[in-house]
Amino acid sequence: MLLGLYPATEGRIERKAGLKISYVPQKFEISPFLPLTVKRLLNFTQKYSDATLIEALQATDCDHLLSAQVKQLSGGELQRVLLARAMISKPDILVLDEALQGVDQAGEVQLNTLISSYSKQNNTAILMVSHDLHLVMKSTDKVYCINGHICCHGKPEQVQHMEEFKQIFGSLVDHFAVYTHKHDHNHQHQHQHGENCDHEH
Repeated sequence: MLLGLYPATEGRIERKAGLKISYVPQKFEISPFLPLTVKRLLNFTQKYSDATLIEALQATDCDHLLSAQVKQLSGGELQRVLLARAMISKPDILVLDEALQGVDQAGEVQLNTLISSYSKQNNTAILMVSHDLHLVMKSTDKVYCINGHICCHGKPEQVQHMEEFKQIFGSLVDHFAVYTHKHDHNHQHQHQHGENCDHEH
């Protein structure tokens, strides 16, 4: 609904004039017969200089892929490129739908740190949908647990003790305590969501 892909069944969404939203989809499918380079993909909606493109790709550690064919990228490489593409325009809101899918564990930690830093530096709200409970509980400021409806919400350290959360995830709940974190809460604009766990920075 925030992206305008679905109408709200009740209530309404109000956007300030000029609000800029970027989106990293869960899946990005491309025909194996389509000759599309990473450079061309990044320039689809707006033309950027090569220097700007390389800087964006360097942030997600994939600047060596500028001239590569998109159809030949691995799943992790494609997610890095899509994340760079979403961040290059410095949006007000960055919507990430399982954006780290296909990225190995070390890369996930690196990109998650990058996303947090990017949010603070650019005053960008992050709305993340994720099934990765460890990522959600250790990296976000506010969690929304969704199972057909909003079951519970709050800070990670609060949510993990809520009865609704325990009913959904059972014995897994006890393992999340070590992943919760402390924020200075000077950055109130970053959002992160999870489908059974949503979260807001």
